[in-house]
Amino acid sequence: MDIEKGPWATGYSWVSPMNYFDEARKGFTLPKNVVFHDATLRDGEQTPGVVLRREDKIEIAKMLDEVGVDRIEAGMPAVSEEDFEAIKSIAKLGLNAKIMGFCRAVRGDIDLNVKAGTWGVLIETPAGYLRIRNQYRWTEEEAIRRSLDGIRYARSQGQYVVFFPFDATRADVNFLERMLATVYNEARPDAVALVDTTGSAMPQAITYLTNMYKSIMKDLPVEIHTHNDLGMATANELAAIAAGAEVVHVCINGLGERCGNAALDEVAMALQILYGYRLSLKFDKFQELSRLAARLPGMKVPLSKPVSGTYAFGREVGLGMDMIKAAPLTVFPYLPEFVGQKPTVILGKKSGNLSIKFKLEQMGLDATDDQVKRMVDDVKNTAIRNKGPVSDEQFTVIYKAATAE
Repeated sequence: MDIEKGPWATGYSWVSPMNYFDEARKGFTLPKNVVFHDATLRDGEQTPGVVLRREDKIEIAKMLDEVGVDRIEAGMPAVSEEDFEAIKSIAKLGLNAKIMGFCRAVRGDIDLNVKAGTWGVLIETPAGYLRIRNQYRWTEEEAIRRSLDGIRYARSQGQYVVFFPFDATRADVNFLERMLATVYNEARPDAVALVDTTGSAMPQAITYLTNMYKSIMKDLPVEIHTHNDLGMATANELAAIAAGAEVVHVCINGLGERCGNAALDEVAMALQILYGYRLSLKFDKFQELSRLAARLPGMKVPLSKPVSGTYAFGREVGLGMDMIKAAPLTVFPYLPEFVGQKPTVILGKKSGNLSIKFKLEQMGLDATDDQVKRMVDDVKNTAIRNKGPVSDEQFTVIYKAATAE
């Protein structure tokens, strides 16, 4: 094996060659293409404390379209008049992305989506055992009957219909099989979503369920919608794709109810450099999109969030600092510039001479080796007092003191 030649080394990334070994991909049935369905404007807004006004949703939708997502879930029009107007406004923008709405299996909900001008709808009904028994207090037959009625009606109204049986990973599997088979045979939606509402399945279970969905729903596309309660959202989306699911549901910054959904940028990068897809998304716009979706509702992106976090390409440890400039793929799995980022030097307790020299170069400053050594000591002491990194302002003071005649 020539380790310098292979899909793991693209020029902008260098990941584990073992990702591409036949043994690692045993059982994979990857689809030819993957469709990106962004749910930030609906599921993302369900993040506790997040409110997106109509103008916010329009701005995010435009940016999502610029990045190149295939579908935008613009909201649930039954929530409020403003949500309805936001969806209607987005549908009129003439974006390349297809605009979808979310609804219950209720004709009034579906009518609102049609009135708002959506291309398609996701129709939710409960599939989880506890949801049906405790929350809805329906019989299994009632859940199936409502599903059939909603799907048939939405299709009669010209909508592309995604059947969305939620909490499916906690369903009685015998009921789930019967529900899916009945829906396929008697209503035939355009696609079906595998929904891990509580983020409580492991990747192997998602693989099992995806195979089951593909077997029962035959020619219909399978979509994957995951939550991150146990930190498995991205892994579970990838497991579904490896088993043949064609559509990933994602949210910017991993926003979503409770612990959030799978993050758009993380799923996209994993598919691009780990699975070998060549997606048409504008990866260099990811950080701009991330910051927009955080700024509008007044949130902050976690500093160490993969792909788009401020520290995603940050380094405080001095060892290897010279590689950031000379050969960045030595320390990063992919180039910061590919996702609209730059390498960041964080000065702190773990910094060394190379860290200081790198920072000086970034700031256009010069110093002798002796002055650099003094700065290293001052930076470490300041970081210890701060119990955190040394800011550029603090470093400027340290620099001036070390270089003063």
